[in-house]
Amino acid sequence: MDTVDKKLKVGVVGLGKMGLLHASLLSVMPNVQLVALCDKSWLMRRLAKSTLKRPLVTDKLNEMSNLNLDVVYVTTPIPTHYGIVKEIYMQNIARNVFVEKTLSSHHAQSEELCSLAYNSKGHTMVGYMKRFSVTFRKTKELLDQGVLGSVLSFDAYAYSSDFFGVQRDSVSGARGGVLEDLGSHVSDLALWLFGDLLSSIKVSSSTDPKSDSVQFEVVGSNNFAGKFDVSWVKDGYHMPEFGLVIRGTEGTIKVDDTELVFALDSAQPKTWYRQDLDDHVTFFLGDSEYFRENDQFIKSIFFNDRSEPNFQTATKVDYLLEQVRCKANE
Repeated sequence: MDTVDKKLKVGVVGLGKMGLLHASLLSVMPNVQLVALCDKSWLMRRLAKSTLKRPLVTDKLNEMSNLNLDVVYVTTPIPTHYGIVKEIYMQNIARNVFVEKTLSSHHAQSEELCSLAYNSKGHTMVGYMKRFSVTFRKTKELLDQGVLGSVLSFDAYAYSSDFFGVQRDSVSGARGGVLEDLGSHVSDLALWLFGDLLSSIKVSSSTDPKSDSVQFEVVGSNNFAGKFDVSWVKDGYHMPEFGLVIRGTEGTIKVDDTELVFALDSAQPKTWYRQDLDDHVTFFLGDSEYFRENDQFIKSIFFNDRSEPNFQTATKVDYLLEQVRCKANE
C-alpha cells in the first residue's frame, strides 16, 4: 500500500479520559484522519466539538455507518464493549477495530467477537499498553534470550490508590472491578512473558472477585508458579503501578514501570531506568506507551502486519480472569 497520500479514516466511540487521549494522539499522527466521535453524554460531545473542530460528533453509532471508516476505536466502559463492537461488525462500520481493555466482560463474548473480527478480515488490537513500556519490553527481550535459565516462579502486582478511603460509586462499576481494571494489565503482561498460565489456578480464600483487592496463584505449563496481588485501595499509589519479580535458575529480574534490575547469581546487579531505554516518542501524551500502541496498530493496518495484542490474545486474558472469578465463587 502506498502510504504517502493515503489517510486512514478513524472514528472513536466513547469520549471519556481514554477516548479523548486516543483521539488527541490520532489527530496528530500522519496518515490518519479523525472523522467521527461518538458519545452518549451531551457534555462530552460539546467538549469534543470545542477541542476537535473537524470530526462529526454524534450520540448515535449508526450515524458512523455511512462514513467509509477504516478504523474504529472503542473506549467506552468495559460492560459495553461487547454490544458496541458487535454492532460495528454487524453494520460494517469498519473492518479494523481497537478496543480498550478488557475486550469484554465474559470469555464467551470475547470468543464471539474474535469470530466476527476473523470474518471481517481486518486488524484488531486491545489496549494493553504496558506491553509498549520500555522496561517491560526489555524484560521480554532478556527472557527470550534465556538469561535467567529456566523460570522457577514470579510475583506480579498491580496497585493504585484510586479508591483508597473512597466510598464505592458507579465509577468503579463502570471500570469492571479491580480484577478487570488493574488485574487485566498485569495478567496480560504475565501471559506475554511466560505463555500458558492455566495448568492450575488457586484463589486466596479471602478473595471476593467483586472486592477492591484480589490475590490468586497460577501454575504455568512448565510447572513454574506465579502469584498475583491486585488492589486499587493501596495507600501511596497515586498513579497505578505494575511490577513483577521473576526468579530463574540463574538469577532474578525485578521490573516495574520505571526501572528494571537484572541480577545473575554470580554477578553484580545491572539496572536500567526508563530514560536508559530510549523512551522517546514523536508526541507525548499520558505515557509514551500510548503513542507506541497507536503507532503500531496504525502501521499494522497500512502494512498488513500482525497487530499485538489482538482480539485472540486478549481473549486469553479474559479466560484467565474468568477462571479466577469462578474459583473465587466456588
